[in-house]
Amino acid sequence: MSPPTRIAVIGVGNEFRRDDSVGWAVLALLRERATPRPLPPGTVLVTCDGDPGRLIGVWEGAGLAVVVDAAHAHPATPGRVHRLELDSGHLAQPPTTSSHGLGLGEAVELARVLGSLPDRLVVYAVEGADSALGTGLSPAVTAAVEPLVRAVESEISRYWETVARGRA
Repeated sequence: MSPPTRIAVIGVGNEFRRDDSVGWAVLALLRERATPRPLPPGTVLVTCDGDPGRLIGVWEGAGLAVVVDAAHAHPATPGRVHRLELDSGHLAQPPTTSSHGLGLGEAVELARVLGSLPDRLVVYAVEGADSALGTGLSPAVTAAVEPLVRAVESEISRYWETVARGRA
């Protein structure tokens, strides 16, 4: 049996809380870049406010889910990106926390209990500088968007190549 081919890329955040909207900015650039170079069939790009139920609903049944979210770290290095990968149903605990009340960790644990985890889950957590009300990313987080988009595209390509080899 071949692995699921559905790919979910989820930008988590609040577009009116400055750096908390980094996930939304990454998805906007992914959409723009997908116009001349389409993403693999079955790839969905979804923005989400971080609600665990909505996250689970988007990634359920996916072969690959990539989540991009803002994070708080102490001490913070705005624009620094942390890459976390699901390992045996648990995310490694990063030195950051979600910028939302209920974090991604709670969504992962709930999905694990419900049997609703994607086959592979990769999280990119971006340390923010400013989560005050307003729009627009801080300069450090803005500088992280383009490299992060390339990293997400690379995740998708590697997964798609693995799926294609499995069908050969």
